[in-house]
Amino acid sequence: MSERHQFSKERSIVAPLVAILWLLAGTSAAQSNNSLRISHPELADLFNAFDLTHAQAFEEIMKINENQYAQPARDQLEDHLTMMANMTMQEMMSSDMGHDGGMHMGMNMSGPYGDLEIEARIGLRETMRGKHTDEAASQAFSNSSILDSQAAEVLSRGRQFENTVLAIYLDDSINDKLIALNTAIDNYLSNDSHSVASSPKDNGFILTHPQATAFKTAFPRLSAFQWTQQWLQLASLEAIIREHVDSQFDNGIPIALERFWNKIGSAGGMSMFPAPTELPMTPAIAPDLYSQSPQAAIIIDNLNVLETMIADILSYPNLENRSDLITDAVNTFTNKNAVEIAPEEYLLFALRGGIYNQGGPAVGELMQSERNRSREMMDMKHAMIMSNGQ
Repeated sequence: MSERHQFSKERSIVAPLVAILWLLAGTSAAQSNNSLRISHPELADLFNAFDLTHAQAFEEIMKINENQYAQPARDQLEDHLTMMANMTMQEMMSSDMGHDGGMHMGMNMSGPYGDLEIEARIGLRETMRGKHTDEAASQAFSNSSILDSQAAEVLSRGRQFENTVLAIYLDDSINDKLIALNTAIDNYLSNDSHSVASSPKDNGFILTHPQATAFKTAFPRLSAFQWTQQWLQLASLEAIIREHVDSQFDNGIPIALERFWNKIGSAGGMSMFPAPTELPMTPAIAPDLYSQSPQAAIIIDNLNVLETMIADILSYPNLENRSDLITDAVNTFTNKNAVEIAPEEYLLFALRGGIYNQGGPAVGELMQSERNRSREMMDMKHAMIMSNGQ
């Protein structure tokens, strides 16, 4: 335990911190969900469902990968992704590849798998609207036939960490939130092999690894569905933090929930309120959490980037070594020293896609994108400028 955590300084925070230590030792998820359920029962039900729908989404993707009638679509998708990978940056810029999800050059803008993806989304939405026990949620990833034990444990413990952060902000008896957050971070990181790093990884991985963008290219409805759920998790944190700062934000959770359901839309995905087209990240959607605890924010973002990379690997057509690739991705993010970047580079990447494209703010209004290009295209343009300047 770091010496900076002097729990005796304030007797009023000792009991809550001891409670947090005990929760993280074994019963964190259930207890954190209890505190959430008392104050925001609808949100607690959704958070349990999210664990199940994320694990179920992996299963649905693999079912479509194994569907013999979808083989022509898989072959066409593979050709499309290979062409994108082999194009120069200038060619991509001139053809606007990657803009708004990147399904150009003959690919169907609604996704290559048509009704198969729609049916998968309908099933995921039904799961999300159901009520699920804390136990079922805690076992969602470990019960997956797709993930090995390490990947499942990393995602499960990550979700427990997110729940603990939320519980800290919900607990009015915790006067010093920063000390409580640092305690939660230390306990999370104490299991080295099953925790992602608290320092920023090269988030360019999500754009440049060999299966990059396959998830949102192959499954635009499923990626938007999953990212909308991740948006709500971040937006809820932001709303709760804001409530403690200023009473004018007291109604933040109902607003976030209303926006969430508007983004989810119909069973097939039709909505008047666009879902995220970029992976939501903490500095954009929960900037107050990032300001108060960059480490907690980076852990959550690393978890979400890792989950998207796993989805990319599963979504890439005609792959035979998915398990090895997922293991490599998990090892990269649990390695506390590998491929780190400067905090300012992480912040630039997190904001580059634009708040609107990441789902919009938790509080306040943003009716149109403040960016005219996706994160991929912004990175391509930046790289070209840097290259031309050398």
